[in-house]
Amino acid sequence: MSVAWLGRRKAEAPTGELAPRDQRVVWRIAALLLDYPTQQTLDMLNELHAVAMSLPAPAGPALVSFLAESRRSPPIELAGHYVETFDLRRRHCLHLSYYAYGDTRKRGMALLRFKHAYRAAGVTLGEDELPDHLAVVLEFAATVDPVVGRRLLVEYRPVVELLRLSLHEIGSPYRVVLDAVCATLPELNVADRRRVAELAAQGPPEEEVGLEPFGVDPMLPELEGRR
Repeated sequence: MSVAWLGRRKAEAPTGELAPRDQRVVWRIAALLLDYPTQQTLDMLNELHAVAMSLPAPAGPALVSFLAESRRSPPIELAGHYVETFDLRRRHCLHLSYYAYGDTRKRGMALLRFKHAYRAAGVTLGEDELPDHLAVVLEFAATVDPVVGRRLLVEYRPVVELLRLSLHEIGSPYRVVLDAVCATLPELNVADRRRVAELAAQGPPEEEVGLEPFGVDPMLPELEGRR
């Protein structure tokens, strides 16, 4: 899939704020990088790197660093690292509603909300795709409906932040991709920080047993107390 449509920035944003088109570019690149690294994606790494170079900080340099490392790594290592990071660790699950609902019945309603949002925009997912996968949400926001897509990302902002913190905790290269995504979203407010701490402490509901506890950012209580 070509990324030629990304082009260059056409509108400047206020200082410290990404222009709408830049946000969509970040979401598009992140969507590709947070999906399994197929040969199609690997063939696009040079092009993605060139596009990321045109993006402002902090999102642009974050994506550039990840793409530079990916271009140096053998494909089999990239695939293995992706599986180890996201498929074998519950705390790094890319399905946004999983953090709040686990595999309980309540999660079904959350998934329906995603599906309804996509369907209203004329998008129908395949039967094998769950609509709350972060790569799917980012792709939707980048290429279909940036307003509704951003709304979904903001709604799950605490989950995205928890995933970012968890990836930083283990020093995963994917942490900078989440840094870039979070740079396109509003800063955490007090309620968001409280929710991050709750999700980190509790983990998904107990229909799934034996879950590893989520790591809590030690700064969260302190930051919350300052607000």
